[in-house]
Amino acid sequence: MPSRKKTCMFASSFCTCVSSFVVICVVLATPQWVSSEVRFSRTGSSVTVSLTYGLFSGTCEQFVDAGLQVSKTTFQVSDALSSTRNRSLNVATIVVLVLALLSSLLSSGFTCTNAVSNPYQTFLGPIGVYTWNSVCGVLILIAMILFPVSVEGSSLSEELAHSCSSSLQTHLGSKHNYGYSYWIMLLILFLNIASLIIIYFYDHARYSKKKEQERPIENAPKDVILF
Repeated sequence: MPSRKKTCMFASSFCTCVSSFVVICVVLATPQWVSSEVRFSRTGSSVTVSLTYGLFSGTCEQFVDAGLQVSKTTFQVSDALSSTRNRSLNVATIVVLVLALLSSLLSSGFTCTNAVSNPYQTFLGPIGVYTWNSVCGVLILIAMILFPVSVEGSSLSEELAHSCSSSLQTHLGSKHNYGYSYWIMLLILFLNIASLIIIYFYDHARYSKKKEQERPIENAPKDVILF
């Protein structure tokens, strides 16, 4: 059985890993990644398309000239995308987040195992927790980069706006505000870092204790050691 200190440390790390898993699920499920206002010209008028969407679905509204509003509609992102680049970036972001979800789940399993037992295999100990938390953090960073690249660099909002109305002509400008579904990925990074710090302190304390136990033998007189 593990010591009480080890159980407490790994149980705390387990809580952060589970929290990370839950937040990733929220990120995938909610459509509040970005809100965009895209302005277009149309024969005799201008149109502003207001979009709020995530990785899977979203809503759009049209405002013509002096605020005349067209009814809000719901769309599926995958169905609205026609360009290969935006479709690929959207799929890549989803895949990266699913991999982060799996790595967070593995990290939760490793910390839970160490909280209740002393695994024989080295990789099932702190090394495994370091590995999967680091992988999860890197994947979240990649997702946070891929999505703005799609929105800002590949005109994702403009393409989705065209799917809401077929009569749009010249693009005049766009404004983007990233929502909570995007920004709470920073919380996932914080939770992964917190888990790494907890395990580091446990591992460092264990290493220091091991060195202290070896020190009396190193400092003992040679005749005592030989005896």
